[in-house]
Amino acid sequence: MTSYFITGGSGFIGRRVIGRILETQPDVQIFALVRAASASRFSELFDAERVVPVVGDLTAVRLGLDDFDTRIDHVIHLAAVYDMAVDADTQQRANVDGTRRVIDFALARGAMLHHISSIAVAGDYAGVFTEDDFDKGQGFPSPYHRTKFESEKSIRDQSGLSWRVYRPSVVVGDSRTGEMDKIDGPYYFFGQLRLLGHAPSRLPLPLPDLGRTNVVPVDYVVNSIVALVDYRAGESGLTFHLSDPTRRSITGMYNAIAPAFDGPRGRNVLPSSVADAALAMSRVGPMGVGRDLIAKQQGIPPIVLDTMAFRVDFTADASVGALRGLGVELPDLAEYGPRLFTYWAQHLDPARHRRRDPRGPLVGKNILITGGSSGIGKATARMCAERGADVIIVARNEDDLRAATTELSCAATKPGVPPGRVTSYRCDITDEHDVAALVKTVLAEHDHVDVLVNNAGRSIRRSTIHSVDRPHDYQRTMAVNYFGAVNLTLALLPHMVERNVGHVVNVTSMAVQTHGPRFGAYAASKAALEAFSDATAAETLSSHVTFTNVRLPLTRTKMIAPTEAYRAAPGVWSADKAASRVLHGILKRPRRVNSAVGNLADLGQHVLPRLTNRILHQEYLLVGESAAAEGR
Repeated sequence: MTSYFITGGSGFIGRRVIGRILETQPDVQIFALVRAASASRFSELFDAERVVPVVGDLTAVRLGLDDFDTRIDHVIHLAAVYDMAVDADTQQRANVDGTRRVIDFALARGAMLHHISSIAVAGDYAGVFTEDDFDKGQGFPSPYHRTKFESEKSIRDQSGLSWRVYRPSVVVGDSRTGEMDKIDGPYYFFGQLRLLGHAPSRLPLPLPDLGRTNVVPVDYVVNSIVALVDYRAGESGLTFHLSDPTRRSITGMYNAIAPAFDGPRGRNVLPSSVADAALAMSRVGPMGVGRDLIAKQQGIPPIVLDTMAFRVDFTADASVGALRGLGVELPDLAEYGPRLFTYWAQHLDPARHRRRDPRGPLVGKNILITGGSSGIGKATARMCAERGADVIIVARNEDDLRAATTELSCAATKPGVPPGRVTSYRCDITDEHDVAALVKTVLAEHDHVDVLVNNAGRSIRRSTIHSVDRPHDYQRTMAVNYFGAVNLTLALLPHMVERNVGHVVNVTSMAVQTHGPRFGAYAASKAALEAFSDATAAETLSSHVTFTNVRLPLTRTKMIAPTEAYRAAPGVWSADKAASRVLHGILKRPRRVNSAVGNLADLGQHVLPRLTNRILHQEYLLVGESAAAEGR
């Protein structure tokens, strides 16, 4: 029975290598090095009798496997940091130090070490790079290039080691399905390429000659590695280029992918010398700062811009010939290229969650509304459900939640819009543990939250002079209006950033503009929430997580019912009118939603502050304190 020891077995290539070995070699035993945290998950992937997870650490002495003494025939070393944006120290520990540990492991067992290197070992070399070439005096444009060179050098320099080196070029998705596990390499630019689909497809697209590229699908890399393991059995020192022998420019790669989005055919019109000069200028000084800033906003690591084009030709004659004899053929990029883009668009595109359903902007959206069992919250929930949203209402009282859920579930939807679901959860948003449990449950049962509406609130109408012995008034108001909203926002923010989309609507108050008397505690809590949201919005702009503050005037809800003066007061909004403004914030995502009176008060505070303050003081004297506020 042949035995294998595989590092990086849980990775995108590693899982497939293990699967291919099991498929083609029925009489094998595979041991896979895994971290303790991923051992149980890895065990679910394969038959435990044929694939045994071995808990260890790539950078530990003896890989942390002091008690492992099983005979091994082949060590396939796949584990490495493949992300050029990762810091140099991390790459050094994993790619170089980790490889040295694997060398020691293979030597101790007399096993053949199959090292998965990379064409990155060629660095910035210009010219033909064969399978027999290694150290050509090349420089290295990134830590990734350097560490891949040094790890391969460690293997070549180790006496007594039986080894083979495999150098894949840029690995893309599966040629049959397009499947890829992450955005990397050319995938960083797919979002920009898709914009070219808006250009007339029959017109030629003038492009700069940005140099050559070399990509191969993951299934070709996997099939090649497994097929070559026993090729010329026992012979050490072989190097295989798992690359595309066809000379292909970046423009050629674009043309292979463009049919997926009906893009025009590109033609190189700007010579490579001019393009190289322009790229070199873009890396330095203010232009470099601007370039890197724009790249980061587009989700592109700046280092990728410096390394995306090759000035080197990788020959693979020996490898292609050997693989052809073993029945492994490289698929044509022109044939599988569109599948790569299609899979990316469906599964990896950071903007995929921001796409609007043609039936309506809220169809299929998950909207979580606090204080959703009554008043503005319930009215907002009804309007969202009518538009096809799946609404999640949250409140403290379970009886009110059940009644509201029953009522909202019967709401009619707009013509041509599928009915939205309404579900409810009890939660005290002032309790951090309650909020954490709520978010965990909601994400488990609904997968995601598109919009959070912080509507739950507490209002206190009491002058400051009557509150000097009531600090709890301020604490309770802040607990709900500020800390409760912040608790939920903080709990959902990482989830929204990861999905690259999210919107938070805060139902605040016109009081943050009017600064009216007797609402010091209330206005302060709402102003604090707005300040928090504005600062966070500036941080999450590139992550497409946005914030809207809806400043409502006095609205007829249970919150104002205890104040007799409001029962016949003119100008009080209905819950539906207020909810329509919240709905506007959900749909249009402005930074502010104001009322006319609020804007007038805001203008007065800035243009005529003394007069405005005098008017507010007269209102304070005229209306007087409520009986509850005076303790009567």
